[in-house]
Amino acid sequence: MSFLSTFNLSVLGAFHTAIGLFALAMGFVAFAKHGAIGPTTSAGRIYLWSTLVTVITGFFIFRHGGFGNPHILGVVTLIVLAVAFGAGKTAAFGKASPYIETVAYSMSFFFHFIPGTAESLTRLPLGAPLAASPEAPIVQGVVGVFFVIFLIGATYQVVRMRAARKPSMLAKPSIA
Repeated sequence: MSFLSTFNLSVLGAFHTAIGLFALAMGFVAFAKHGAIGPTTSAGRIYLWSTLVTVITGFFIFRHGGFGNPHILGVVTLIVLAVAFGAGKTAAFGKASPYIETVAYSMSFFFHFIPGTAESLTRLPLGAPLAASPEAPIVQGVVGVFFVIFLIGATYQVVRMRAARKPSMLAKPSIA
């Protein structure tokens, strides 16, 4: 039995999974090194491009029949990435633009966990998966935990950004 058949994956499905995991790794690297994911760092750019490839390849996977919830999430991910990119390149959202950019890129990172959790829990362990379907309570619970982590991370990023914009109370006033 081959690796692909063991996990019931097509070649495209295996590539999609691998590039998605790579995107997640780059997202973690960008966040760990820079406190945010964005197009101004190499890890951020690699994350964005690999996320785009993950979304696009996902549009050609129909494991559960036709166009479904994973495909809708792909469309939403593309919209969120476009909003993030637009917020970063323009002042379309005024003073909120940098915050919207940062939170939207983080939200795209969270989106990776939704199908990743569903696919993992409905396939593993082999022969006795933990969930019967993506709608199973365990899947919803784990995704809920990831959502709380996203909220904590997004809040941390916004607080950090706001603190960086405020002048220090300890700074000496300059005498002109």
